[in-house]
Amino acid sequence: MTTQTSPETPPRPPRRPDAAELRRQCAATIDTYGPGYFQDRPWLRQAFLDTPREHFVPDRYWTTTRQDGRFTVLDRAERPHAWLKRVYRPLSPLITQIAFGEIRPEDGPSDCGDFTSSLSCPAAVISMLHHLDPRPGGRILEIGTGSGYNTALLAHRVGAAGLCTVEIDAALAEQAESKLAHLGITPTVVTGDGEQGYAPAAPFDGILSTAAVREIPQAWLRQVRPGGVIVTPVDTPFHCDGLCRLVCDGRGNATGRMVGGLDFMKVRGQRERRPYSELGWPLWSDYQVTAGPEGQRIRTP
Repeated sequence: MTTQTSPETPPRPPRRPDAAELRRQCAATIDTYGPGYFQDRPWLRQAFLDTPREHFVPDRYWTTTRQDGRFTVLDRAERPHAWLKRVYRPLSPLITQIAFGEIRPEDGPSDCGDFTSSLSCPAAVISMLHHLDPRPGGRILEIGTGSGYNTALLAHRVGAAGLCTVEIDAALAEQAESKLAHLGITPTVVTGDGEQGYAPAAPFDGILSTAAVREIPQAWLRQVRPGGVIVTPVDTPFHCDGLCRLVCDGRGNATGRMVGGLDFMKVRGQRERRPYSELGWPLWSDYQVTAGPEGQRIRTP
């Protein structure tokens, strides 16, 4: 007697995670980084999980991965899974503009490292919002709207009514405003020089800059209420930026400290290098080093 066997069912390809699942995975990884991220900020985790980062990402962007000495491009139409997966890598920034738009993603991979706009990596975004820690209903000024993603996270916490965001690139500002409006988020979007702040809506409870400065702009110091906070990347002599958190006195002064290290593009008015001695940094001879059985410490007087 012979028996007939059914053809073997081919194995199904593994299911690829969707955006919401990748968002949860990204948050879980950031949780392992320790203090300064989601810890003690349940509102921040919820804002991250509720906000579709991919909505603010252009269909083509450059990665910081080099192939043949050039920065590669990910195209959503050609590699949708790779495009989406990278959007939610905790430590991967997405480069959206090079040389102020003179080089386009449509041109393909680029060997030019003159990045002028990006979506910061999720971990950096979360760290900055952690240290700003805005309150519901607060008045917040964002410097550097960019894609609008960071603006959406801020709006989730403070609401759109008290949120102002300034972008120097008119095309980027228009695109971000449209993306935000599509999600029903309507902050005040201003095209202008972020170093000047936005006096018509001052005073603010806080200022968050998504571009680095070499020197804190005076306008920011004047436009924050007493006890308000400025969080901004600041250029350092250590080949990276320092994330600086300052508390303002409402009279044009502020004090604070560095709370982390990262790398950001400079505001356009401060891209030119300046001697660190002009910017208030200690001389190398000012750093004191002690070493012993309990370890090594480096500090300034």
